[in-house]
Amino acid sequence: METEQIAEGFQFRLRGWSRGMGNVRTVEACNVKSHSACVGRDNIKCMLANARSLNNKMGELEVIAHTKQYDIIGITETWWDETHDWAVNLNGYTLFRKDRKHKKGGGVCLYVNQDLKPNITQLESDEGNVESLWVNISLGNKQGSQLLVGICYKPPNIDNDEEEQLLEQIRKAAHHGSTLIIGDFNYPDINWDSGTSNSAKGIRFLNILNDTFMSQLVETPTREDNCLDLVITNNVDLFSNINVKEQLGNSDHNMVTFEINSKKHIHKGHAKIYNFKKANFIKIKEALNVIDRQKLFHAKNTEDKWNIFKLTLEKYTSKYIPLVNKYKRNRLKPMWLSRKVTKEMKNKKKAFKAFKFDKSEASYKAYRVANKACKNAIRWAKLENEKEIAKESKTNPKRFFRYINSKKPKSENVGSLKSESGLLLTEDQDKAEILNDYFSSVFIKEKPITGDMKFINKNLLIQSDWLTQDKVLHKLNNVNVNKAPGPDGIHPRVLRELCVEICKPLFLIFQDSFLSGIVPEDWRKADVVPIFKKGLKFVPGNYRPVSLTSVAGKVFEGLLRDSIQEFIGRYNVIGKNQHGFMKHRSCQTNLITFYEEVSRSIDQGVAVDVIYLDFAKAFDTVPHKRLLFKLRKNGLDENTCSWIENWLKDRVQRVVINGTFSRWTPVVSGVPQGSVIGPILFNLFINDLEIGIESHVSVFADDTKLGKVIQCEQDVTSLQRDLDRLGDWALKWQMKFNLDKCKVMHFGVKNTQAIYTLNGTELGKSKQKKDLGIIIDFKLSNNVQCQTAAAKASKVLACIKRGVHSRDENIILPLYKSMVRPHLEYAVQFWAPVLKKILYR
Repeated sequence: METEQIAEGFQFRLRGWSRGMGNVRTVEACNVKSHSACVGRDNIKCMLANARSLNNKMGELEVIAHTKQYDIIGITETWWDETHDWAVNLNGYTLFRKDRKHKKGGGVCLYVNQDLKPNITQLESDEGNVESLWVNISLGNKQGSQLLVGICYKPPNIDNDEEEQLLEQIRKAAHHGSTLIIGDFNYPDINWDSGTSNSAKGIRFLNILNDTFMSQLVETPTREDNCLDLVITNNVDLFSNINVKEQLGNSDHNMVTFEINSKKHIHKGHAKIYNFKKANFIKIKEALNVIDRQKLFHAKNTEDKWNIFKLTLEKYTSKYIPLVNKYKRNRLKPMWLSRKVTKEMKNKKKAFKAFKFDKSEASYKAYRVANKACKNAIRWAKLENEKEIAKESKTNPKRFFRYINSKKPKSENVGSLKSESGLLLTEDQDKAEILNDYFSSVFIKEKPITGDMKFINKNLLIQSDWLTQDKVLHKLNNVNVNKAPGPDGIHPRVLRELCVEICKPLFLIFQDSFLSGIVPEDWRKADVVPIFKKGLKFVPGNYRPVSLTSVAGKVFEGLLRDSIQEFIGRYNVIGKNQHGFMKHRSCQTNLITFYEEVSRSIDQGVAVDVIYLDFAKAFDTVPHKRLLFKLRKNGLDENTCSWIENWLKDRVQRVVINGTFSRWTPVVSGVPQGSVIGPILFNLFINDLEIGIESHVSVFADDTKLGKVIQCEQDVTSLQRDLDRLGDWALKWQMKFNLDKCKVMHFGVKNTQAIYTLNGTELGKSKQKKDLGIIIDFKLSNNVQCQTAAAKASKVLACIKRGVHSRDENIILPLYKSMVRPHLEYAVQFWAPVLKKILYR
C-alpha cells in the first residue's frame, strides 16, 4: 500500500514536471521533427550495446564501426580483465574502459571517435567498485561547448552501497551542464510510458531523474519486454533518431542508436607529414647532384652552411614529396573484412527487421540462424587473413608486424590537465604551456664554481680520425627511418634515401662545426613529447619529457659519442662499478656483481645493509659548468669540450601536443633526454661519485646502490659516513636525492636494523624493492620475482590467445619469442628459479 502511494505521488510529480518540459514520449517525437534539418552526416552518431562478453564480438563491432561510422560507442558487460589488452582497439577511436575488479563479468567501455576534438578526459577516478565511466567531449556548436558522457552498468544484484554511489554520480553529473548517460540500469519494473515503478529502488531512481531534470529517451524494450538499456539526458533538444536495433552477436540485449544534434568538432591538427608513398627520390637525387657545394659553402661559417644545406633540401623535398595532414580522418577497413562478411551482416539486419515486423517464432529462428552465420563468417574471414599473413611472414614481415601492432594496446594522448589553481585545461595549447612550465621548473640555476673546479686538462687524447666522410655515410645509411624528425623538419627517411648525395656536404658541416666550435641553432632546439609515467593523468608531474632533436645533429652526436666511448675504453676513464650505457655491461651485470657479494656474506652468516639511492630529475638538473669542468678533468680534448659547451649553451625547448606547440623556453641545466650524447655525458659527470667511499658501490646511470657488511657498530658508522660523503658530493655538484625513494634494506638474520640518515633525513626501510626491474626481498629469495615474471608472461600469452585466431607456427612462434620470452629471460641468470615448486609454477 505504501509503495503504491509513493508511486502515485511520483506519477503526479512527473506529470507536473512534464507540463513544463513535455513527457518522454512527446519529447522524443517532437525532437525528431524539430531537428530534422540537423539530422545527417554532420551529427554525432552514437551506439549503445550490452555485449555480455565483448571478446567474441569484437569482429562484428569492428564491422559495425567501419560501416556505420559511429562516433561514440558505449558497451556494457564487456567481461574484460587485465588479460584483455589485445585486440580491443577500434581503428580511429580512443578507448576508455573500466573493468570489474576481483570477479568476473561486468565492466564498461567507451569508444570515442578520434576525429572529435581530442580533449577527452576521464572525470571519475578508478576508485570504488561502481561500474561507470565518465568522459568529457567537445561539441562543435560553439566555442567551449561540452558534453559529459557517462556509461554505467548496474548489475541486478548490486548491493545498496554501490547503488547509492552510482546514483550519487548521476546527481553530480547533472550539474556539469549538458549531460548524456547511457548504459544498462536493470530496472525492469519501471514503466517509462507512465513514469511509475513497483519497487522502492525503481521509485528512487525515478525521483533522482525528476529532481535533476533528466529525461529517459528510449521507449522500445531492449531485452525481451523490458527497457533496460537507457539513454538519459538533461538536454533533450540535443538528441534525435533514438532507435532500437538488432543484437550484437548472441547477446540477449538489443543495440540502441541515436544522434547528437551537433556538428562534429573535427580536429584537423597543425602538423603536416610527408607522404613517402608518392615520393620521387630519383628527381631529388638528380637535382642535388648538379649543385656545386664547394661554391655554395665558400667563405661561409657553420651556421650559414647548415642553413644553405637545410633550405636546399627543403626546396626539393617539398617539390617532390607531397605533404598530408597528420591528423586526417583515417578509418581504415579491417584487414580481414571480406564481401561474405558484409553480405552476412546485411542478411542479419534484414532478418531482424522481419522479426521486428511480425514477431513470429519462425522469423525469430531465421534471425538466430542469420546471426550465427554472421558470426561464423567473421571467424573464418579472420582465420583466412591470418593464414595469408603466416604464409608471407618471412617474405613480407612488415605486413605481419602491422597486423600484430594493430592488436596491441595503444598509448593514449595527453588528456585534460589540472592547473595549480585547480582549473581543468582541455585545449592543446593550454596543455602544452602547462607541461612546458612544469618541465622548465625542474631546471636549476647553477652557482658560481669554486676555486677547486678551475683545473683544465689540455691533453688531446681523442684520436683525430673519428670524423671521416665514410663514417658519416655509414651513420646516414643506418639512420632509423621510423623515428620522428626534430624541429628542423628534416625527416630521417630523407637522410637515409639521399645518404650518398648529402654525405659530403654534411661531412663539411660536421668538420667545420667541430673545428670552429659553432653549433647550428637547429641542433640546439628540441621538441618535447610528454610521456605518461603512472598515477593520475591530469597531474602534469606524472609526465616525463622526451626530446626530439635534429636528426642530422644526432648523426654528428653519434660520431662524437663513438669517439668518446673509444677514449673511455682506452684509458679506463669510467670505473668498473658504472654499468649504465657502457659496452659489455648491462642491468644483468650490475645485479650479478653486486648481489654476489651480498649473497656470499649472508651465506657466511654475516648481516649486510644495502641503501638504494635515487637522484631527483637527474638528467634535467646536471649543471653545465660543473659538467664541463669534469669533462676537461677526465682528459677530453679542448675541441670536444668546446663543441659540447656550445651545444649546451642557449638551448631551447618547446612542448608539442597533437601538432600544437608551446612557446620556446630556455634550457639552463641538464643533458637532453633523447639526445645521443647525453647518457655518456651523464656518466662522466657522476664518475667521481664513488671516490672516498669505503662501502661497495654499484651504479646504473643514476640508480645507485651502497652495500656494506655489518658486523659491529663501527661498520654502521662507516656506512653512515659514506652516506654523508654522498650528501656532500650532491651538495657540491648541485644534485638532489629523492629522499622518499631512497630506502634501506637489511639482509641477514643477525642484522641490527640500524637507522641511517641522508642530509639529516632518516631513510625509510623496505623489505622488498624493485631494482632495475627485478624484485629483491630481504631474504634474497626469488619467489616473488618468479611469480611476477610468470604472471606477466601468462598475461601476454592470454592476450595472444584471445587476439589471434590462427594457431599457425609462423604466427604464434614469432609472437612467443618477441613478446612472451622477454618477460621470462630478462636478467634470468640472476633470478633463475631452482626449486621444483617454483620451476613448474
